[in-house]
Formats: sequence, C-alpha cells, structure tokens
Amino acid sequence: MKTTYAISALALSMMISLSSCRKGEVALTEMEEYATTDSSMAPVSDSISSVASLKIKDKQFIKTASVDMVVKNVYDATLVLEKTAQDLGGFVTNSEMSSQMISENTYAKDDDSAVLVKQFKTQNTMNFRVPTDQLGAFLTEINRQKIFLNTRTISAEDVTANIKYSELERKRAEKNSKNIEVLKATKDKVQLDNDNTSDSNLQQLNSMNMTDQLKYSTVDVFIAEPNVSVAEIPVTNTLDLNDKYRMSFFYSLKNALHSGYFLIQKIVIALFSIWPLIIIFGFAFYFYRKNQSKKRKPTAPN
Repeated sequence: MKTTYAISALALSMMISLSSCRKGEVALTEMEEYATTDSSMAPVSDSISSVASLKIKDKQFIKTASVDMVVKNVYDATLVLEKTAQDLGGFVTNSEMSSQMISENTYAKDDDSAVLVKQFKTQNTMNFRVPTDQLGAFLTEINRQKIFLNTRTISAEDVTANIKYSELERKRAEKNSKNIEVLKATKDKVQLDNDNTSDSNLQQLNSMNMTDQLKYSTVDVFIAEPNVSVAEIPVTNTLDLNDKYRMSFFYSLKNALHSGYFLIQKIVIALFSIWPLIIIFGFAFYFYRKNQSKKRKPTAPN
C-alpha cells in the first residue's frame, strides 16, 4: 500500500507541471513536418529585400512586412493588390478605405441651386495574409504600385527553437500520459485529467497558430494619394433661405402692434397685482416729504 501511494504521489507531482498532452500531437506533428520541409517553389527575382526570400537550412522563420507608400490612385491600387494576393493563394483580412477631408465649401449658382465643393485625400489601410514562399512576389507587386515610399519594414523571426521545444513537450506529454493511465481511479486523477485536457487544448492552439504563421506571412499596407481630389456635388441653395422666407414689412408691423398691446396689458395687470405695495410706498413718500418740509421751514426771529 505504501508503495502504491508513493507511486501515486510521484505521478501527481509530475503532472502538476504538465503543459501539453497527446491531444496536441496533430498540430505539433504538422508544425514539425512543415519545419523540416524546404519550399520547392522557384525563387522569385526579388529586389525588394533578401529578408522576404530568406532560407537557411534547418532554420524556420515567421515573416512579416509593413509598407507605407504613396500611389497614383488608391482605389485602383487596392483592386490590384487584393487580386494579386488572391492569385498568390493569400487573402485579405482587413481593408479600410477612407477620405481625409481638406476643405468643404458651398458656392451659389442661382437662387435655387448651388455646388458643394469638397477637397479630400483618399487613403486605405489593408492587412494581407500571403503564403510565405510567395512573400517576395507580393512585395514586388506592391513596389510596382508605389510612386513614393514612406516606410517599409520586413522582418523574419527565427522560431526554430520554439518548434524544437514544442516537439520536446509533445514527447514529455506522451510519457506523462502513460504515467497517469496507471494511477488508481481517484478524485486526484480526475483533477489531473481535467488539468491535462485544459493544458493540451492550449498547447494545441499555440501549435496551430505557430503553423499558420509559418505558412502565411502577414503584410500591413497603408496607401495614400499625393494630390488633393475635388468633388463637385450639386445641392440646393440654402444661403438665401432666410431672405426667401422672411416676413413682409406690414406683417411684421402688425405683429409688433399686437406685441405692444399685450405688453401694456401685462404691465397694467402687474401694477394691479402689487397695489398694496404701491399704497405703502405712497404713504411712505408722503410722510417723507412732509418731514422734509418741516426741516426746511424757517424759525421766527427772537
């Protein structure tokens, strides 16, 4: 019995640090196969950057790129880049086209019509995922669309050690999984199995993300136009609406007379509503004047 408990305690301590299991083998094996497979695609004649087509034996890289440039026409360049990505086996994950307003003015043409003139610059922010072995070809097409390059960043992250570590974790998971199978069915074993399942799901997700990033490179592109575009939009002339619907002189005079009459009514009613104050003020004023008259009355000479 003591020997059985000792084995159970040893297995429990081993499984507390378990971070992966047999359920993550599919993604890990796929990543390992991709890591040991050299691309058979013909190399692209790429004058963009050697990073885009970087290949080193027994090394694997996650490649990303970011380009900020000026193009002749944003809409046309967007269509070209989206079609190129699709033709190369990639796809667009985000494309957000917008217009940066420079000015907006309305000019009257006649009493009824006017022209709204907008000056603006069009820009687009895009995110692409393209096969890693086609990254050079895609960057070459991006370069053809530019008329001025603001910034360009291309990076290759060496993840060879990460792949090897995932393989070691897979082998360790297999060993620990066998150890847990021989344990006696107890509450602790159920908890270990639950933790094992959770850790293996996380490991599998990480492996799938790693494989996806190895197969597809991420390219962020920002494009803008160099010149200001002008849009002329016919609109209704609203500049003279106040004059058009302004009241006539006689109608305004009539309203003014009515308003004055009602004002007099309000004043009279207000005076009648405070008649006690008026009487008190009147008596006070009367006695004040009477007192002042006595003070000014001259005294008779002796």
